[in-house]
Amino acid sequence: MAVFFKEGELYRIAAEMERSGLAFYSQVARQAKDESTKAVYAYLITSEKRHLRKFNSLFSHSAKSSNPESYKGEYRNYLAALLKDMVFSSSALARSRASKSSARTALNTGIKAEKDSILFYSGLLDLVPEENRTAVEIILAEEKRHLKRLMDYKYKSGCFK
Repeated sequence: MAVFFKEGELYRIAAEMERSGLAFYSQVARQAKDESTKAVYAYLITSEKRHLRKFNSLFSHSAKSSNPESYKGEYRNYLAALLKDMVFSSSALARSRASKSSARTALNTGIKAEKDSILFYSGLLDLVPEENRTAVEIILAEEKRHLKRLMDYKYKSGCFK
């Protein structure tokens, strides 16, 4: 696949996804009643902060030139389609959703968000310059660990309904 997206725009969107995840997990952690739940979300909060720093760094070092498009707005339309059905479109929505969620709903929402992130970062691999693929691969692997951690917690907590 040809790289026709602005590299900086991709990192900016990825950073917003991490901000939204951070907002969601922070709100859920504040509402958590037991230590094991708080520990799961504390781990996720720490990871989201690290990812956010990485994408902000990649953004600040990204090429600022624009790449040719087949038609005006092509890359924005593609990204909009990718992000349209994701769990969180903003940090405010993530916090709001978390504050209105039961523990079980929050867990399922987190699982869905991690799956969305895995799909997004898998697609991002083909759109970033070769020198930045390793960073995205590392974050993709972490998103997979997040999903596993949430699924393990769901199984152990008996929330498999």
